[in-house]
Amino acid sequence: AGEGGSARAQGGAAGSQPGAMERWKDRVALVTGASVGIGAAVARALVQRGMKVVGCARSVDKIEKLAAECQSAGYPGILIPYKCDLSNEEEILSMFSAIKTLHQGVDVCINNAGLARPEPLLSGKTEGWRMMIDVNVMAVSICTREVYRSMKERNIDDGHIININSMNGHSVVPQSVVHFYSATKYAVTALTEGLRQELREAKTHIRATCISPGLVETGFAFKLHDNDPERAAATYESIRCLKAEDMANAVIYVLSAPPHVQIGDIQMRPTEQIS
Repeated sequence: AGEGGSARAQGGAAGSQPGAMERWKDRVALVTGASVGIGAAVARALVQRGMKVVGCARSVDKIEKLAAECQSAGYPGILIPYKCDLSNEEEILSMFSAIKTLHQGVDVCINNAGLARPEPLLSGKTEGWRMMIDVNVMAVSICTREVYRSMKERNIDDGHIININSMNGHSVVPQSVVHFYSATKYAVTALTEGLRQELREAKTHIRATCISPGLVETGFAFKLHDNDPERAAATYESIRCLKAEDMANAVIYVLSAPPHVQIGDIQMRPTEQIS
């Protein structure tokens, strides 16, 4: 009882009603980029609330470790690691077909995987731009299409697609290394609203939401500034950043909203962040 109580207390902290996550118990969520950072925190939070979570990434050893942690903590859900390179459509399609075979299909999709490469518009490498488009835009679109197909096949009318966006999807900051990344996140803003409109036209009650954080303390900056770890570390040391758990709480809040409420976008920043 103690554990259920703490999960409820956490749900309360995230602004949702106690028991609001009950309807998701034993249902299937796909979390992309689940090995580290926001994806890992979201996967953990959903398992904690009794969901079957398929966590995918290019390498799954960290997801396997997280799955074991969730199990030994006695969480009511389960984390299923799945190896998938999201820049490869065939791998995405075979992942969906495996999920269909083993778990019927996906009810909640968290399109979290994303990356930034330091490639300015005037001097950037094409390959870095293409990688950002493939993961941040194409993979999100392919996963969304396949999730909708999965829901439709099973007459699921209350599914939810959540895109992890960025404040860079709402304003362009004067930092050349993130300009192309920002363009991909503006695409996510447009894709999420377009998706909401198409779902409504299709007369479903499947919902679409994006969550747009400012600085979150993850390994993200270290990948962006991979040649300059000091610059990456400074990104997180200047102010008190959001934590991956804050993002997981936002996901729980979105999923806990009653069926007639569609949250379009949560924009969240550290209180001390400037832009």
